[in-house]
Amino acid sequence: MTTRTHRPEDPHATATEDGTTTEDLPIPFRRLLRAETRKLADTRSGMVIAVLLVALVVASVAGRATVVGPEPQRLIFTAGIALGTLLPVLGILTMTGEWTHRTALTTFALEPRRHRVIAAKCVPPLAATVLLSLLAMLVAVPVTAVAAGVRNTPAVWDVDPAALLGWTGANVLVTATGLALGALLLNAPSAIVICLTAPMLWSAAARLGPGGAALAGWLDLGTTSAPLMTGDLTWSDGARLAASATLWIVVPMTAGLIRVLRKEVI
Repeated sequence: MTTRTHRPEDPHATATEDGTTTEDLPIPFRRLLRAETRKLADTRSGMVIAVLLVALVVASVAGRATVVGPEPQRLIFTAGIALGTLLPVLGILTMTGEWTHRTALTTFALEPRRHRVIAAKCVPPLAATVLLSLLAMLVAVPVTAVAAGVRNTPAVWDVDPAALLGWTGANVLVTATGLALGALLLNAPSAIVICLTAPMLWSAAARLGPGGAALAGWLDLGTTSAPLMTGDLTWSDGARLAASATLWIVVPMTAGLIRVLRKEVI
């Protein structure tokens, strides 16, 4: 015997050919996507982080140009400092917002299939990551031209498409890490602390000796994703990247999904 989740009556529901109403139909995934995308700008935390990300990308590219000169690829990579710090936070807040604001009961009542909600939450931050990476590339073009004119030196327009693609991929992995830890812990402060302190802990572990360096070389996502940004990813580098991505993304996201599916919402 199956049970049916009660939904508030929709005055705009219309009947279909088989006698059901549009209220009885499952919520389209695109509608869930629109709702989760709006939350990036509608919520105070999401709006603040989005504005900070855009501002820091532009500021870091422009500021770096005053130091290194008209070299667009180096200017673009400078934006990775801000992105690598705030993108995990964006992913964490996206995944934990329902539990922080106690709206999970309403969300899961409207869409009982929780895995679809989790999937919809993952798409907007990942898409925003790609757009922010593209923004850094677009901003670097006029900044390079202006720096070349101010310094009266020729611009170095040689860029490696593979490196830029790998840099964008590394940013996506960073955001995915935040989403995975947010899904696992469902607590924003704890997940943010882990994301921000993990690079320092791995750096300290790498200095402990050959064993620590080997461990960091396989499990530190920041270290294993570095070859992506040089465009020289080898098969051994790919194996290390897969190992660290499994530890920081696949395992916590899987465990977090299981936890969300089983967690009682009050």
